[in-house]
Amino acid sequence: MASVNKERKVDREGRKFQDKWKLQYFFTDFNNNCICLICQETVGVYKEFNVKRHYQTKHAQAHDKLTGAERADKIKQLETILSSQQQFFVRVRQGNENATKASYEVAELIAKHGKPLAEGEFIKDCVMKIVENICPEKRQDFANMCLARNTVARRIEDISSDIKRQLGDKGDRFEYFSLACDESTDVSDTAQLLIFLRGVDTDMNITEELLDLQSIKGQTRGADLFESVCSAVDNMKLPWNKVSGIIADGAPAMVGERSGLATLICNKVNENGGDAIKLHCIIHQQVLCAKHLKFDHVMKPVIKTINTIRSKALYHRQFQQFLHDIQAEYGDVLYHTDVRWLSRGTALQRFFSLREEIGQFLDQKGQPMDELTDSTWLTDLAFLVDITKQLNALNVSLQGKDAVISQLYAHIRAFKTKLHLFHRHLLQAEPNTTHFPALHGVLESLPPDNVQAQMEKYADAISALMEEFNVRFRDFVTIEQDLALFSSPFSVNPDDVPPHLQLELIELQCDNAERNKHQQLSPVDFYCQLDKALSLDSSLVSLDHGLSRGTAALSPALAEAMRRVGGSESCGVAAAGETHKQSAVTT
Repeated sequence: MASVNKERKVDREGRKFQDKWKLQYFFTDFNNNCICLICQETVGVYKEFNVKRHYQTKHAQAHDKLTGAERADKIKQLETILSSQQQFFVRVRQGNENATKASYEVAELIAKHGKPLAEGEFIKDCVMKIVENICPEKRQDFANMCLARNTVARRIEDISSDIKRQLGDKGDRFEYFSLACDESTDVSDTAQLLIFLRGVDTDMNITEELLDLQSIKGQTRGADLFESVCSAVDNMKLPWNKVSGIIADGAPAMVGERSGLATLICNKVNENGGDAIKLHCIIHQQVLCAKHLKFDHVMKPVIKTINTIRSKALYHRQFQQFLHDIQAEYGDVLYHTDVRWLSRGTALQRFFSLREEIGQFLDQKGQPMDELTDSTWLTDLAFLVDITKQLNALNVSLQGKDAVISQLYAHIRAFKTKLHLFHRHLLQAEPNTTHFPALHGVLESLPPDNVQAQMEKYADAISALMEEFNVRFRDFVTIEQDLALFSSPFSVNPDDVPPHLQLELIELQCDNAERNKHQQLSPVDFYCQLDKALSLDSSLVSLDHGLSRGTAALSPALAEAMRRVGGSESCGVAAAGETHKQSAVTT
């Protein structure tokens, strides 16, 4: 029983500092400590006997002779000294804390931008030069900031550990989460598997984070990738039955019907009592659709010409000087590489804008580009510039954080509708090129009898692009009703939703207050406040013997279904599910 904690008597007595001790014994209460103003020693217990004994033993002989105003002035002087000393230590401590915080923030920036760890010392040297010229009195404060290589490494490790801890804490509260996987090979031919996580908790707080980066030394079969994903999920102690979706690219190891990563993960989820869907990365699908636009007779000469100009240093310098001399709109052409999805549009746009200057320069060099004098080829180039610009705009709209899948799929459906519009405009008796400014500018160079043939060719290209979008996004058609229920619950036909949700959905649709909120709030914010209203009103329903109003009639069944119908965009990968589950789906 000796280990049982016993309450001290002084704690029960609740002793406090007495103001009279200051005048009688030169003591003060400072930060909940009873401190002697003369020697600054601390008495452990607020007890007059202890305070008096300290004073009489050490200071009475020298200070008893001080009386009245003289004694009060002495106490005030000693209090000022104590306060200044404490403030000095506080400033030093605060300065050290600020320097440490600054070193962590600099280390974070170094890590985020992939800079060498030794950059910290260079950054500090730069900062010190700035301080010496702008605020030299603060030099010592900045000098205390340590950015040595080893220190930066430790700071990054600390930040990494803290992020992992925070992610683990958030993971414990996930209602659903989804995974997005991307495998690529680095410069050392090592396969790197990126595993992204998107989760949603009961309060509709959404977390997007890199779960893990797994290096795979051997084969990259679906089973090998699956083992790495299992390791990452299990290390974070995330429950498999809460996985709402798996999103990957179109590689066989990822989407194989029997042994692909997505299939193996779905099987694992099903074994644990969950239900996950698998989808192809929505941005990757869009890029593959764009590649279906076959205009190689345009792209190959353009890329060849750009490479000819930029690959030779002398040519490149002369071309830049040529553009400068004639005061061209741009100062250079741009490289294109398939890895950078948006570079095709920017390279084509720049080439088209500088087509006359490029032709003049190549003629001067004795290497004329015959295509630049071909009116048919130029109209093909102009059409490719315009349609690629539209595809790039779609790609950009699909990027970014905190977008839900219903919004992303809406962009896809909007683009498909635009393609139908373009198709109709080009096949009109008088072709409408309002949305094709580059093409509109070069049509005059075409013979009138050739315009209709060109328009039909471009309409066929758009028709093929529409078909490619329909084929590649057919998996989204299967969940389109779920997406509609999440994004537009007030316009969904109750007959089109599962039977156990129909009555609750009707109650929601007839609630004008909730309808107004839905128009004013984002989908996630709307369902977050709706979930809270459900929790409150459901208790009122039980108290009022079934009498309900508005959202009070919405049962937990509808709330749960709404939780499972969210979706989002993260790292270029897409998915969906039935508002928590779909909010967890990574896109």
